Amino acid sequence: MRANGLRELWAAGKGAINGWAQIPTGFAAEVMASQPWDSLTIDLQHGPVDYQRALEMLQAISHCAPTPLARVPWNEPGIIMKLLDAGAYGIICPMVNTREQAERFVQACRYPPRGYRSFGPTRALLYAGADYPAHANDTVIALAMIETAEAVDNLDAILDTPELDGVYIGPADLSQSCGGKERVDLTEPRMVAILDQILAGCQKRNLIAGIHCMSPAYAKGCLDKGYKLVTIQADGRLLAGACQQAIAAARGEGGQGKAGGPY
Repeated sequence: MRANGLRELWAAGKGAINGWAQIPTGFAAEVMASQPWDSLTIDLQHGPVDYQRALEMLQAISHCAPTPLARVPWNEPGIIMKLLDAGAYGIICPMVNTREQAERFVQACRYPPRGYRSFGPTRALLYAGADYPAHANDTVIALAMIETAEAVDNLDAILDTPELDGVYIGPADLSQSCGGKERVDLTEPRMVAILDQILAGCQKRNLIAGIHCMSPAYAKGCLDKGYKLVTIQADGRLLAGACQQAIAAARGEGGQGKAGGPY
């Protein structure tokens, strides 16, 4: 079976830099996957990507090095299983607020007896190899998003969920839910304390902590603190920022482009 590059990095104690794909075309995904990201997440929650487009994007990046992940629209087993069958090597699930929700999520990612994932790996056999069914449970990554005050209140119970590989912090929703003023690259002391609580909980259990970032500098700081997965913006925002910088440079103007959200 094709190895999961993220698991190999993490086993070596290294952090990973993740790309984020929201432009719903195979060519855009191929361009992103041709860059030296460690992984590339196709985002079906926010933006215009649907399942058919996600399938085409997975096909486009299959010959490239980054490990293919997908963020599902919601904690619904049907779309989780379809994306795994399509060849995603990991699922990021939004708005996981309780242990029960975490269990429902991770069990959809695992074949029996470790879960209730239905058998039918269709394209996954082409991407991963004929022995995919025997190794999928130990290869596929399940990351629950922590992005509400309720999830923080239930953090220990969520992190203790069997089969969970780790969590992925959505800073915008988390800050909004907790009454923070910032939406990305959080620096408010109260929000930093919450982030540190989540990171410490993961480290205590040898789980992966991931987070979405706006600036490369903030992402590096997160890696230095011990996060094992950091995302830098998304393809559309990176494209817009590069355009703004190029146009400003051609006009002899300064600036780094407009600030905003991470997507």
